[in-house]
Amino acid sequence: MYRISPIGRKSNFHSREKCLIGLVLVTLCFLCFGGIFLLPDNFGSDRVRRVYKHFQKAGPEIFIPAPPLAGHAPHRSEDPHFIGDRQRLEQKIRAELGDMLDEPPAAGGGESGQFQALPQQAQAPAPVDQQEDQEEGQHAAIPVLAAPVQGDRAAAVASQAASSASHSQSPAQHSQQQLPMGGGGNDQAADTLDTTLEERRQKVKEMMEHAWHNYKLYAWGKNELRPLSQRPHSASIFGAYDLGATIVDGLDTLYIMGLEKEYREGRDWIERKFSLDNISAELSVFETNIRFVGGMLTLYAFTGDALYKEKAQHVADKLLPAFQTPTGIPYALVNTKTGVAKNYGWASGGSSILSEFGTLHLEFAYLSDITGNPLYRERVQTIRQVLKEIEKPKGLYPNFLNPKTGKWGQLHMSLGALGDSYYEYLLKAWLQSGQTDEEAREMYDEAMVAILDKMVRTSPGGLTYVSDLKFDRLEHKMDHLACFSGGLFALGAATRQNDYTDKYMEVGKGITNTCHESYIRAPTQLGPEAFRFSEAVEARALRSQEKYYILRPETFESYFVLWRLTHDQKYRDWGWEAVLALEKHCRTPHGYCGLRNVYQQEPQKDDVQQSFFLAETLKYLYLLFSDDSVLPLDEWVFNTEAHPLPIKGANAYYRQAPVTLPASNAS
Repeated sequence: MYRISPIGRKSNFHSREKCLIGLVLVTLCFLCFGGIFLLPDNFGSDRVRRVYKHFQKAGPEIFIPAPPLAGHAPHRSEDPHFIGDRQRLEQKIRAELGDMLDEPPAAGGGESGQFQALPQQAQAPAPVDQQEDQEEGQHAAIPVLAAPVQGDRAAAVASQAASSASHSQSPAQHSQQQLPMGGGGNDQAADTLDTTLEERRQKVKEMMEHAWHNYKLYAWGKNELRPLSQRPHSASIFGAYDLGATIVDGLDTLYIMGLEKEYREGRDWIERKFSLDNISAELSVFETNIRFVGGMLTLYAFTGDALYKEKAQHVADKLLPAFQTPTGIPYALVNTKTGVAKNYGWASGGSSILSEFGTLHLEFAYLSDITGNPLYRERVQTIRQVLKEIEKPKGLYPNFLNPKTGKWGQLHMSLGALGDSYYEYLLKAWLQSGQTDEEAREMYDEAMVAILDKMVRTSPGGLTYVSDLKFDRLEHKMDHLACFSGGLFALGAATRQNDYTDKYMEVGKGITNTCHESYIRAPTQLGPEAFRFSEAVEARALRSQEKYYILRPETFESYFVLWRLTHDQKYRDWGWEAVLALEKHCRTPHGYCGLRNVYQQEPQKDDVQQSFFLAETLKYLYLLFSDDSVLPLDEWVFNTEAHPLPIKGANAYYRQAPVTLPASNAS
């Protein structure tokens, strides 16, 4: 029998194995040399060095992850275990790589003995347009109050902005993006650096501090202050309830002025104390909306703080029962606890008032957008449709409308009391929408053309005024409240070129000049509540009940708007005259008061510091002396209580909810 010895078997297998191993080695050598000499230079020494230096940038933790440190443990830079591990790793790498690490570090490198981070990329020169933006540091160079970009271009711009923000901020930071305390203006603008303007801003700021600190001392949590009595004003429109009207109304002014400590005080009070749940009082739907809802919405836009959005919705929900009428035109008053609503008994047979039910659109539309609940917008859109479809005598809107029958009350028309802010909200609803709400703009133009024809007149002395109209008879009387219309006409002119543009601007300037005349023709240099025009007198109050001044802002509002649109120095000069008059006649050791008669050399004070003095009067005066980049008018629209709301499509602080919910059954 033939046998193969173990030695023979071992020798034969070893030969085959050696051939196989040799073949594998030859193949590997071919692949290695081919990769080095034939393929692109991806593994050259320079490439290896750059890859290694990326590891250097990542740090030694990529090789030896450090354990999480306890709260009381030393920082990594002080931990001896971490330092030792790092040094040993450095020594090992240096021993293996030799002089590859001995290259001189790049300029601006780190400390000696530390890993040197390789710059991510060379610093290329900035594009020319970017350099210009950095040098000027001013607001975007677009036409004043031009419409925001729409359509595909708007989407591209928004996408680019979102992409940029996502690289510079974490998601949490982006969602909490805030308008900088102080209004976010350009620190290097000429108006910001001007010493005279800075002194005037500081003066108005000191006036705000004086008003706020005395309110805090004598009436904190109440609605308004009585400076002479040094106690709360319980007879205000909000009564004696602790609604903190001055706090909510004045908080955005504190924010704009950069008064952070005072702002925090007010914010804390709102969080801890503000609620309408246990308030059994008949509140004005209009006043509660423009001051409380409007104030909260502005603060939400400024800060992104959900507290303000929740409080705004809380207040708006308390007002909704007032809308339960056959026409959808809300009542003027609502009990926020019982939901019972009614109108004023004196208002033309139980009618609702145009300036009240017509001044809800900005706040309710924006509230729908930030909550995703369309209910609020639906409520004000119903009002819009009623007013659009109803027959208007000679194209004019009477001040009274019956919410049950949908018919006009007394044929009394005014751009002052009872009518004023309805017209304001037509224009501003269009602006707030990013100039897409064409229905609002058309209604505004139609109303203004009728007012120009039927109510705007020029006095024998050349003063332009807008008169009240009762039963087709001009009264030749103009309310101080109507002084806002100088800015309204000018704003209408600046935002659209049409057949009325030049006339709007002419009338806007003329009305503002007339209101200034009503001030300087009084010994106090402050204007009366109403003033009349005749052959014997112009821009002067004749009746005793028209001669008072209650710290109203409307004239200063028009100064502010006309300054922004024309940059005519006289508007700032007029504003400073007003500051000096307020200081001389209205300031007391414990706040500011209105005057009972502006035509007296030493007028008696009325002992009331109105909340709108902080919300509107001081805000408009402060902004009048600020650079245009502080709350620019192509990004913000002011409600009728001077609370700025963001313009859709033009303002990064609009904060629209990502999802729109179906309308709820709340009412």
